Amino acid sequence: MIIFMISTAVIALLCMSAGTAHADDSYSEDIAEEIRGFLLDDDWNFDFDDEKGVFKFGVNINGKMKHVNYFVPVRDDSYTVYAASPISADSDDPLSMAEVAKFMCWANYGLRNGNFELDMRDGEIRYKVFVDCDGILPSRDVVRSSIIVPAMMFERYSPGILDVIFKGTSAEEAVQKCEQ
Repeated sequence: MIIFMISTAVIALLCMSAGTAHADDSYSEDIAEEIRGFLLDDDWNFDFDDEKGVFKFGVNINGKMKHVNYFVPVRDDSYTVYAASPISADSDDPLSMAEVAKFMCWANYGLRNGNFELDMRDGEIRYKVFVDCDGILPSRDVVRSSIIVPAMMFERYSPGILDVIFKGTSAEEAVQKCEQ
């Protein structure tokens, strides 16, 4: 069962790392309303910055990672769902960073909806889903999928991420274990 919470300190870091600043901070209120409607209907606990058009919330997931933090910036013609791991790769260890990057490449191969990202500067690990809304509003099913998929991907791949970071498991072996 997925339970929803928010961690403001981690969300603040997500805001900085997700590159949210843009020239006019404009966003589609209609797209934001579709996302808000889904979150309210499904009883999610969330915050919304109506000046910047950004949703923030967290999700408890099954497994050792336990929690991911969400950051959803809305734009005029799209929105992006970022779910970030509370555990980062060690950016001071180039060999470990390289193995985590290889893990991300192995895991991303063949994914149909979204992808893992690794920030090589600080080791942040996140999953991203981009939704193009140019000329249309997303349906509730599209919004649901864009928000649920990152949690599902972390549930599936977090054992491998943790094995690579903490046990020194090879990226290929860790991904194979996750995909069995």
